[in-house]
Amino acid sequence: MKVPKFPNIKQTFYTDLKNRVSEYFEEVRKSPTGNYSLFIKAIILVLSFIFVYLHLVFFTPAILWAVLECILMGCLIASIGFNVMHDGAHGSFSRYNWINSMASNSANFLGANQYMWKTKHNIIHHTYTNINGVDDDIEARPLLRLCDEQQYYKIHKYQHFYFWAAYSLLYIYWVFVTDYKKYFSGKIGSVSLRKMKLSEHISFWFYKAAHAFIFVGLPVYMIGFLPWLVGFLIMGMVAGFVLSIVFQLAHTVQDTHFPLPNKATGKMEDEWAVHQIKTTANFATKNKVVSWLVGGLNFQIEHHLFPKISHIHYPAISRIIKQVCGEYGITYIEYARVRYAVASHISFLKLMGKA
Repeated sequence: MKVPKFPNIKQTFYTDLKNRVSEYFEEVRKSPTGNYSLFIKAIILVLSFIFVYLHLVFFTPAILWAVLECILMGCLIASIGFNVMHDGAHGSFSRYNWINSMASNSANFLGANQYMWKTKHNIIHHTYTNINGVDDDIEARPLLRLCDEQQYYKIHKYQHFYFWAAYSLLYIYWVFVTDYKKYFSGKIGSVSLRKMKLSEHISFWFYKAAHAFIFVGLPVYMIGFLPWLVGFLIMGMVAGFVLSIVFQLAHTVQDTHFPLPNKATGKMEDEWAVHQIKTTANFATKNKVVSWLVGGLNFQIEHHLFPKISHIHYPAISRIIKQVCGEYGITYIEYARVRYAVASHISFLKLMGKA
C-alpha cells in the first residue's frame, strides 16, 4: 500500500499541547534531554552487563548460577535497549549529539543495526503507528494476527496461548534474520529504505562481525559449543520476550485503534498527534520500578508525542497531556497495573484469533 498522509490542520490539538509542554520546561528551567540520573542508570546497566558477560565466559559458574546469569543478561540487553539505545536513537539521551550517537550505538554491539532500527522505529513506527501494511511492528505473520485486516489462519485460534513463545524468538530472529532481510531487500515491510551510504554498509558488516565474535565465537572457544548454545538461547529468548511484551502492551491491547487511510484520498481521518493517542496505551505509570527498568516506555503516549524528550520527564509531562486530552475530549488510554495491560493484550489476541 502507499504511505498514507495525515490532514494538514493549522490550529491543532498538537500545537496547543506542544506550547504547554514547552512552557513547562521554561518554567522549571530544565533541559528536555537526559540528566545525571539517566547517565548513572546507563552506567549501572552497562557495567552490570559487562560484569555478567565476563563472569559467564571467563569464570564459568556452576550450571544453576550460569542459567540465572543468562536470564539476567537477557533482561540487561532489553533494559539497555530501553534506557540507553532507545533514548540515544531519538536524540533525547543527552543534549550533545556525540553522546546520543554513542548511546544509540549500543544497539550495534548488542546485535541489532542502528540504521535499520532508526528507520523502522523512529520513522515508520512513530509516524504510521498501527497502520496495517505500513507499521512493521504489527507484522508478525504467519505466527500472529495483530489486526482485523491481516489474513486469518487456523493457528491464530491458539495465539493467546503460544504468544509468549513467539515473542521469545524476537531477539534471535531480529539479529540473525530480519536485519539481513532488510539489508538485502532494501525494504522494511512495504516501505523502501533510502540508499545506504558506504559508511553505513561498513558499519553494518563490522558490527555484525563484532557481535558474532563477542556473543558466538569467543564464548564457544572458551566454554564449548553446547554450553554456549544453551546459554545463548536462554539469554536471547528472555531478551526477546521482554522487548516484545513491553512494545505490545503499548499498542496491541483492547482499547487501542488500528485506523486505515481513506481508500480514495490516502489520507488518515485524524491529525498525527490524535492518531498517536488513539493507537497507544500507557501501563503501570505509578510503578517506579517498572518505569526505571523499561526506560519510561510504560509512558508510551508521552513518548510517541514527544520522542525527543527523555523518558525521565514523562511523569511530569503526562499530567499536562492528560489535561489537554480532557479539554479536547480525547480518550487517554492507560492501564493502572502491568497485569491489567497483559490481560487486555491476551484478550486482544484471543479476539484476533477468531475467524
